[in-house]
Amino acid sequence: MCYLYFILAQIYELYFVSYLTNKKLGRKRKKNIILEKIELNDAGSLGKAISKSENQKVIFTKFGVPGDIVDIQVKKKRKSYIEGEIIKFHTYSKKRENPKCSYFQLCGGCSWQNMKYEDQLIYKSNEVENNLSRIAKVIPEKTLPIIKSNKEYYYRNKMEFSFSNSRWITEDEINSKNIIENKNALGFHKSGMWSKVIDIDKCYLQTNISNKIRNFIKEKSLEIGLDFFDLRNQSGDLRTLMIRTTTLNEIMILVQFYKKSKKAHQLLNEIQNKFPEITSIMYVINNKKNDTIYDLKVECFNGIDFISEKIGNLKFSISAKSFFQTNSYQTKKLYNVVKKFASLEGNETIYDLYCGTGTISIFLSKFAKEIIGIETVKDAVLAAEDNAKLNKINNTKFIHGDVKHILSDGIKDSSDPDVIILDPPRNGLEKQVITSVISLKPKKIIYVSCNSSTQARDLFDFKEFYKIKLSQPIDMFPQTYHVENVVLLEKM
Repeated sequence: MCYLYFILAQIYELYFVSYLTNKKLGRKRKKNIILEKIELNDAGSLGKAISKSENQKVIFTKFGVPGDIVDIQVKKKRKSYIEGEIIKFHTYSKKRENPKCSYFQLCGGCSWQNMKYEDQLIYKSNEVENNLSRIAKVIPEKTLPIIKSNKEYYYRNKMEFSFSNSRWITEDEINSKNIIENKNALGFHKSGMWSKVIDIDKCYLQTNISNKIRNFIKEKSLEIGLDFFDLRNQSGDLRTLMIRTTTLNEIMILVQFYKKSKKAHQLLNEIQNKFPEITSIMYVINNKKNDTIYDLKVECFNGIDFISEKIGNLKFSISAKSFFQTNSYQTKKLYNVVKKFASLEGNETIYDLYCGTGTISIFLSKFAKEIIGIETVKDAVLAAEDNAKLNKINNTKFIHGDVKHILSDGIKDSSDPDVIILDPPRNGLEKQVITSVISLKPKKIIYVSCNSSTQARDLFDFKEFYKIKLSQPIDMFPQTYHVENVVLLEKM
């Protein structure tokens, strides 16, 4: 009965999501439409492969590689494009690579792990150039070759995992017809299904100590009798696990509990005893409806409440709530691009907007007269001030607040900026920020972005006043479709 219950529950969830979607859009169920022997010829949008049908409609499919010849089952049909699923391969592309990870296509994190790395770089570069020409309607005076990552795997310094008492049941498990008793998982959410978590044994994106720690925590939690979180009913003991590492071999873990308990304390003790090399063992109690920790108090159970990282000769403290570039090995390369684009002479005033923990500000500080960083997260501003003191930097100033309000109100006791650095979140800049930046009339703007589509949207508003001089893509996220891009704008 257990086996039957879980199979029916999984089928019900898939059917119910499909039913609601069709009902909401007023769609009727359609007969299967199969497009045969379609050659995939591009890749880009959200990592999907791109091709065209006989009537020249664009077709988007997941997990294909340009050069594959496939049959596609149509899933969604729109006026200008089709979304489909590959159901048969006739020819495999020469650009294909065998994925290392057994969870490929399930968790959705490494959507390009089936593509050779050199080809990933080509399609990332193309995506940046296409976004700039199509959305911003500009072609930079010069686009530089993408900067590759020396590490294709084990490069992430931060990973977040979810506990769940309702793990994703694989097709092999369903076909085995065995009774499934263990439903607990510690891993990643199933792509497109918020309530299901894929139980992970090994992830190739963070150093192997991360896998050892995560697997031990799962095993020990079950042994102690801690309940994994129930996402639907919002109950249980364990919610999430964050693991941060640095190139200095320092480690931080943060366990998010739903409530305090003796069992929770026991788990933390077990982790401390098993892994004495962990620099910082942190925890947080969270009984909210979401997993965000920025409005919660983080407690230090053992060690110190930060870990350290180096970029060149500079040292940075990273707390549980700190933003830090995810790929430490590429960060110096990224900041060197910003430094090169700024071409500082030593007498400039720089505004570093969305400065986070002040890493770019501090990296550039010895080449400029004054740097003012603005950041909305208070803990990040405090960390930036501490990092400046740690590196004996005295020409930086960090301001906590909403960037758009601070710019519109003006910054007291500061010269007008010669250079403005923009490094906003993925959703880009608010219109008011763009207006304020243009009104300040800096000679140069350096726009750093992990989302070239929103970057291009914002550049469209700048192009009346600034020339788009240089574009430099840099790969911070191998095996994924994500790419960082740095653009230099100069006042006309």
